[in-house]
Amino acid sequence: MAVDLLGRDRSAAVEWLAAEELLDELGIGYLADAYLLRRGGGAGVGEGSGAADDLAAGDPTDEVGGGVYDVRVRIVEVSTARIVVKRDDFGDITASLEQFELPWPMPDSLRPMTADELRAWSPW
Repeated sequence: MAVDLLGRDRSAAVEWLAAEELLDELGIGYLADAYLLRRGGGAGVGEGSGAADDLAAGDPTDEVGGGVYDVRVRIVEVSTARIVVKRDDFGDITASLEQFELPWPMPDSLRPMTADELRAWSPW
């Protein structure tokens, strides 16, 4: 079975060489993609303690309801011990934004953004 750096199964049970080839083909570009982190509601790891109104104006968030909201994030660090993400700074190298430590493998509260979400969350 091929497992990517985020701990996600990327294939069914396959021979070692086939798994290696699949992972080579996949590459590591997905680590640079934008992700959504579901926060709030006190539902566990990766969840926040406050409501969306605790966030600064202009933060890339989307209220889901019931104190639950999504935060646009980027991956900062990945190891088999943890995944660290931070609020998306949209390339601003001077921004110092909140980071979130998540367990490895990638929890359900973190997911890649879809193309429609990327268009909707664009700062431009």
